[in-house]
Amino acid sequence: MTRMPIMNKPQPTTVDDAPFISRTLARAFDDDPMMRWFFPDSGTREAGLTRYFTTLLTRQYAQHGLCEHTGAAAAFWVPPEGQEKAVPDAVTIQQLQEILGDRAPLFRDAVEAAAGHTPQEPHWYLAVIGADPAARGQGHGAALLRAGLARADAAGLPVYLESSKPSNVPLYEHFGFAVRAELQLPGGGPALWAMRREPHRPAGA
Repeated sequence: MTRMPIMNKPQPTTVDDAPFISRTLARAFDDDPMMRWFFPDSGTREAGLTRYFTTLLTRQYAQHGLCEHTGAAAAFWVPPEGQEKAVPDAVTIQQLQEILGDRAPLFRDAVEAAAGHTPQEPHWYLAVIGADPAARGQGHGAALLRAGLARADAAGLPVYLESSKPSNVPLYEHFGFAVRAELQLPGGGPALWAMRREPHRPAGA
């Protein structure tokens, strides 16, 4: 019997979707060099990542961003008007510190290092995107990426992201992103690529 593919049409994400979304992203980022740097214990990494993404979704991006998912992937975007509000508040920071434990200072330093490369002009920010490894190659991440890029193009705005996985850099380049800086995370951490995509004009425009 042929297995039916999981639906990859983007759907709005709310805080009620947190259990599914956080587990999906935990699996997606299990092999990510930066997340392995923050969660070095393989035995507790999935649980830690699940709590981490639950906090980001419920306290930050679902409140001030645009979050979407498919049956096997999720993406958190922040439009220009939400970026000042999307900065973690004191409660969010406390929760992240508890989740990260003794790696919290490394996380703080990484966030500060990346912030120095954020565009100053209005832009869309792709904060998180990931697909369950079991469904990779089925177009889930690409569907979410295209949906967000279409919104930015319609507004005539650039898009910014940081890639923490070297194998994803060519993928983003395929969608029009260019590397603007390669950072070495403080404390001996892995590399991080700051990438930007200029707005594309619709065909025939």
